Amino acid sequence: MKTPITNPSGNVFHDLGFPPEEAEHLKLRSDLMIHLRKHIETNGLKQVEAARLFGVTQPRVSDLVKGKIHLFSIDTLVDMLAHAGIRVKLSVSPGKRKQAVA
Repeated sequence: MKTPITNPSGNVFHDLGFPPEEAEHLKLRSDLMIHLRKHIETNGLKQVEAARLFGVTQPRVSDLVKGKIHLFSIDTLVDMLAHAGIRVKLSVSPGKRKQAVA
């Protein structure tokens, strides 16, 4: 018996069944976390060095590296990137589903 394959939506959290609003928040937070982790790896930073650069404690960097997404808000992640001199740009585009106006 073949398992049906569904095309991905572009948001793994949506594909996993999270409500649309939560899936968008999770995707945005995960994207920001990925950029922070890449900055650490690219620059060969130790967690203590990254903490100093991001303006947080070493345990916070440890949580970031371990992917503990539930511990970080979008604001916190943007602040960490800004401390490191990394500019965050936002792009907004219409979704596939249209919302009714009351």
